[in-house]
Amino acid sequence: MRLYPESGIMIEALEIAKLAVEIASEKQASDVLLLDVKERANFTDYFVILSVESIPQMRAVHEELMGDLKKAGAQLHHTEGTPVSGWILQDYGDVIVHIFAPEQRSYYQLESSWIHGVTLIRIQ
Repeated sequence: MRLYPESGIMIEALEIAKLAVEIASEKQASDVLLLDVKERANFTDYFVILSVESIPQMRAVHEELMGDLKKAGAQLHHTEGTPVSGWILQDYGDVIVHIFAPEQRSYYQLESSWIHGVTLIRIQ
């Protein structure tokens, strides 16, 4: 269990990651992937990687994730990227969410960089 100081709520990193997958799926994100990378990375435990089809959808998914994960007790450390850039990263410490436009996801091939990560969930 992790304590997220702003909320005082105890929540597991895996629960945050699963909630992120659920939120992304509800917002019609595609190819949603939850990877366990804790055996290979010393900076996080889980990656959530997903694709969206448009800038408005990227904004909507980004905002929904931030709002709902905060309500659940997750503390957002920082974000990088913008909808216009085609990629947004949300860093929750033990969980990192990557929101990609299809072109950027194909270009960066993040899954290929973490081939030793364990796929926990994949929703196509």
